[in-house]
Amino acid sequence: MGLELTPLAVSKVKEIMEQQNPQPLGLRLAVVGGGCSGFSYQMNFENETNPIDKTYEFDGLKVFVDQASLMYLNGTKIDFVESLEGSGFKFDNPNVKTTCGCGSSFTV
Repeated sequence: MGLELTPLAVSKVKEIMEQQNPQPLGLRLAVVGGGCSGFSYQMNFENETNPIDKTYEFDGLKVFVDQASLMYLNGTKIDFVESLEGSGFKFDNPNVKTTCGCGSSFTV
């Protein structure tokens, strides 16, 4: 199934990357332990690649995912949303069974 970033999410990441100095090589997505439900998402800019990472490319944006996170992110669609409550990246992950009340962590 892989991973999907919407055009809006790609555009927003690229916009933020252009403001970084030095400009990063790409975006790293990871699932890390923590949060009230057990796991949470992590997004960081990356300047180095790891040979065992899975690398995706979306309209010129490189996205790196480590092997452990890949099994939790498989089939995930990431979008950027703006609303009255705020704006941010939204993960639509079919592997998630439950989320915490604030929506920042999940269980699989």
